[in-house]
Amino acid sequence: MKGHGSKLNRKMDAAIMGLLTQRNLEDAAKTAGIGLATLRRWQDLPEFDKAFRRARRQAFGQQITRLQQASSAAVTTLHKLLVDPASAPAVKARASYYIITLGNKAIEIDDIDQRVTELERAAESSKESR
Repeated sequence: MKGHGSKLNRKMDAAIMGLLTQRNLEDAAKTAGIGLATLRRWQDLPEFDKAFRRARRQAFGQQITRLQQASSAAVTTLHKLLVDPASAPAVKARASYYIITLGNKAIEIDDIDQRVTELERAAESSKESR
């Protein structure tokens, strides 16, 4: 399976694409040209599962990129609603809530990232000193 970094056959590759694009297992199996029982059996194979997880992560990564690209416009919209004299008080309150809540989450995530980085460095240093 060239697209997913493993050596699965074309039918398995098609099954993974079906799992990513179809609404249920039956439709994914049909898209791949295999039976439902075959797809379910393949899902139990570690190499198939690994390839599917990797493909799903890649597909989701593209959506995260799109969210990041749209986030600037979203923040601008929230700010405009907050400072617009014509905005209803409830709208201003909600915009304020989101700005504060999401800003706080961003700080928390950054703090966690810093702690994890420090723990990884400490673990690596511990390994090297042995």
